Amino acid sequence: MSLSLHTLKPSKGSKHTTKRLGRGNASGKGSYSTKGIKGQRARQGGRKGLVQFGVKHFVARLPKVRGFQSFKPITQVVSLNDLAVFKNGATVTVNALKQRGLITSTTLPVKLIGVGKLKVSLQVDLPRLSSGARAAIIKAGGSIKA
Repeated sequence: MSLSLHTLKPSKGSKHTTKRLGRGNASGKGSYSTKGIKGQRARQGGRKGLVQFGVKHFVARLPKVRGFQSFKPITQVVSLNDLAVFKNGATVTVNALKQRGLITSTTLPVKLIGVGKLKVSLQVDLPRLSSGARAAIIKAGGSIKA
């Protein structure tokens, strides 16, 4: 059977009739129609603007964290001191930093900053470097790929 507009049907179990309220006791939801006995909410149009909440409900509706939340990913920072775990001539990549435990995620952006001194020459293949880190890598005899 081909799929076309006149053969479309909803999936089994997705459509069902809603329970009709207030149609007598034999309907299963008779008498008070699930609204309880009397009171504002039992009546027609009840609960519109007349319900007063306590302080707890007011506080619960407030957002927990106030202020601006940026959608930009948090940059993971690696300093030159952290690169001491690499041997002379090693290639520093995002995956290599993750294996050494210097960063937590390979999907978040990584930036190498020039804090500290670099004692080994390395081949750095990272997308973001500070100008101080770039100068220190070249001074130590290393190279920058990216």
